[in-house]
Amino acid sequence: MELHFEELLGKITDFIKSEAKTETVVGDQFELGQFKCVPVIKVGMGFGSGGGEGVEGKGNKRGEGMGAGAGVGIEPIGFLVSKEDEISFIEAGKAHGLAAAFEKVPDMIEKISANKRAAEPQE
Repeated sequence: MELHFEELLGKITDFIKSEAKTETVVGDQFELGQFKCVPVIKVGMGFGSGGGEGVEGKGNKRGEGMGAGAGVGIEPIGFLVSKEDEISFIEAGKAHGLAAAFEKVPDMIEKISANKRAAEPQE
């Protein structure tokens, strides 16, 4: 088996050129009422490859092998939102305002309870 790392590297480079472009990271604009929205996406890619050969001691048998793998992750991180001359970025998956406060309530209750238990006299 002949290892073709240069060919593999060329294919990986071509893949990155075709997938990691502006259109992938910044999506197509859409309208929502008076607002124009543009999704912003985080793209992560990972690649690995390896190969080797060897000889088994007893039978003097020769062996070789090769492997390659790739992974792609896509995650929406937010939206660019515009209305007339104003532009804002709204994060996806993160609560804002009153919703963010409600998400923190269980942690606050736990901390208050822990402080109260620590302040109680030990028997």
